Amino acid sequence: MKNIILSKVWLLFLFFQPIGFSSYGQSAKLELRYLGAAGWIIQQDTLVVLLDPYLSRIKLDPTNPDANDKRKTYVRSDYFESDTVVIDREIKKADYIFIHHSHFDHLSDVPYIAKKTGAKIIGTETTCNILRAYGIKDDQLYEVKGGEDYDFKDLSVMVIPSIHSALRFKHYFDSRVYTEVPAAPLKIADFVEGGSFMYLIRFKNHTMLTMGGMNYIEREINGLKPDILLAGVNFSRNEIYKYTERLLTATNYPKIVIPTHWDDFRVPYEFSQKKSVETKVTPFIQEVKATTTKSRVIVPEHLKTIVIE
Repeated sequence: MKNIILSKVWLLFLFFQPIGFSSYGQSAKLELRYLGAAGWIIQQDTLVVLLDPYLSRIKLDPTNPDANDKRKTYVRSDYFESDTVVIDREIKKADYIFIHHSHFDHLSDVPYIAKKTGAKIIGTETTCNILRAYGIKDDQLYEVKGGEDYDFKDLSVMVIPSIHSALRFKHYFDSRVYTEVPAAPLKIADFVEGGSFMYLIRFKNHTMLTMGGMNYIEREINGLKPDILLAGVNFSRNEIYKYTERLLTATNYPKIVIPTHWDDFRVPYEFSQKKSVETKVTPFIQEVKATTTKSRVIVPEHLKTIVIE
């Protein structure tokens, strides 16, 4: 009789778990793998989220090419070609793909990944129209404008209006968008920005603020309290007034700060990133230390897993 009562209690516990929480026995830890550029694989139990998954790392008309890189050299007028071998090796599953903007180093591998995984894709009108050009169906696409706060049950996401990095010493500006579906395949130069977002993604027990570049609109992030910040870290942040101080202050000094978009993404994964770490990441760490003692910086390595409990 006692065993029957305990069984009924156990069934009631399982049945009345709150909606939006992981089931009993699942872990709250996040596993993050850096793909280079602004690309990430984020996993919590069986849930897999991709951010700007760019893995092809094409050799794009480098000013100072590495003599050891014998691959084909591309120019921006060439048609983009995904490295499907690398993608198949690293991407096995995806439930969601969040795209910050539509440049080739953020979006160009997504058509192949979207067909491979069937993932839900969240992005701008330009992002979605480019994906439609490659045959991605509307039921996979979530076209957003900024300001949305969507509940997908296994996670929720706030879409935050943002602006692109201040490239070419503040001379960057590109107002081009795709309001209609372009012709595919696209040339590398045809992957236009098309507007920029940040995302506040709420996982179980963790809230992550993501960046796809080295700029932000302070009023849009002021008062957010992520415990994890993927902070854009590249030279163009130096064009922004008190970039690191304002970013950390506006977001209430996140417990964990992880640099993103700092690597040289024109060379293969196995090539050294020592120079990028020394010239981009190390100064950023010093800026964080000068601003707060509350935030810990974790420097990612390509394709290595960071575990956050």
